Amino acid sequence: MSEQEHDVIVVGAGNAGMSAAHAARERGACVLVLEKADPEWSGGNSAFTAGAIRIAHGGLAELRDILEGIDDELAGRTDLEPYTADDFAADMRRVTLGRGDEPMARILVEDSGPAVRWLHERGLRFRLMYERQAYEVDGRHRFWGGLAVGTVDGGEGLMGQHRAAAERTGIELRHRAAVVDLVRDEAGAVVGVVVRAEDGAHMTVAARAVVLAAGGFESNPRLRAAYLGPNWDVAKVRGTPHNTGEVLMAALAHGAQAYGHWSGCHAIQWDADAPPTGDREITNRFSRQSYPVGIVVNRRGERFLDEGEDFRNYTYAKFGAEVLKQPDGIAAQVFDAKTVGLLRTIDYEAPGAARVDADTLGELADGLGVDRKGFERTVEAFNAAVRPGAFDPSVKDGKGTEGIAPPKSNWAVPVDEPPFTGFRITCGVTFTFGGVRVDDDARVLDGGGRPIPGLSAAGELVGGLFFHNYPGGTGLTAGAVFGRRAGYAAAGHALDR
Repeated sequence: MSEQEHDVIVVGAGNAGMSAAHAARERGACVLVLEKADPEWSGGNSAFTAGAIRIAHGGLAELRDILEGIDDELAGRTDLEPYTADDFAADMRRVTLGRGDEPMARILVEDSGPAVRWLHERGLRFRLMYERQAYEVDGRHRFWGGLAVGTVDGGEGLMGQHRAAAERTGIELRHRAAVVDLVRDEAGAVVGVVVRAEDGAHMTVAARAVVLAAGGFESNPRLRAAYLGPNWDVAKVRGTPHNTGEVLMAALAHGAQAYGHWSGCHAIQWDADAPPTGDREITNRFSRQSYPVGIVVNRRGERFLDEGEDFRNYTYAKFGAEVLKQPDGIAAQVFDAKTVGLLRTIDYEAPGAARVDADTLGELADGLGVDRKGFERTVEAFNAAVRPGAFDPSVKDGKGTEGIAPPKSNWAVPVDEPPFTGFRITCGVTFTFGGVRVDDDARVLDGGGRPIPGLSAAGELVGGLFFHNYPGGTGLTAGAVFGRRAGYAAAGHALDR
């Protein structure tokens, strides 16, 4: 079966796909978005995020016109320093160990602010993330880590606003439409997709151009084990169960160039009792990201990473993999009465949190399933190694440890004031880093570096930006930036035909 041709088909209804759809529609194309999931699960991984989006900006005054929920009084008590394009580019280079595609990173950085303003013009709403990205110091809200802006109502709000904008402009969104293959003409141009319906029947949907934005392969245990390595098949999945890699593999089968860090992924410290894949009610609240003010130990009671290496925004996406390497892929975050009040309560007080409270360190270890003697030795050594200094979680305070390995470089305070609190954690994979290669216009390239006619891509399905690690909030930025470019390129190709 086949149906009437569309100008542009977008595969995937997450932030990247909807950004592509808006861009193609803006250029006058008739746009159809095909989403594998049913309406309840619509939005891909974007719906599971906190809505944080990293952008280059000149400070609070420059951002005020796109922000909600901030009046002059609150603005007067807010410290938000400029985060320049050079700052953003340096962070990208640093956390990816210099392996990221520099031209792609430059586009990401330079387009970040304009892309967010473009989304705002289409009805998307933004705010400052006080509860996640600022500490209150001497009555002032101090933002840290280069990340401040988020969408109103988080990832769910982001995707609801995307869908509302699509409805206003006549973009068709079709759910339960799993794309399993591409269709090409005699000249090699992509001219549609093959869709598997709920009853298993296959149907060809024709188009003059196609944008792929269906995510990576993080929800496919077999592909995780094949590309990421041993034990990754048992990792929990933070987001949608529908990103299983079929669209990415179809693109490769049609000659798209594989690109990026195929053995790498974004993986965080995640609640040990979370379900195997994302929960649409809890979404990102299984996240356990206040570890910089505590310590992290494995089942032997041993520390195994530098919790204060950098701001959470620059370490969280790689520390999940470190947890997976530990015995049974389980660890625990530990806090005392001095630091527990600094936890991001929106996450740590989520229903069903794997939390243990105790009056002694030994009782805490027993409750967490951690070796008691090993844990007590670790805490004793850690406390003795803490250097004096002023503790300030809003800056890299240099208050570290001395004489232990691994060190804690910042925010080190003794774990010595009961009651003690711990959270059992595991590894939660967010998205995979390997994908297809695109040019500056987000057109998919073949093995020879030539654009495949009629095929563009954006979002997690695109490789090259992230290696080893990831600056927090950059995923939604990349989806918006390259989604917009992909939509423009697809519309241009379709309407020229």
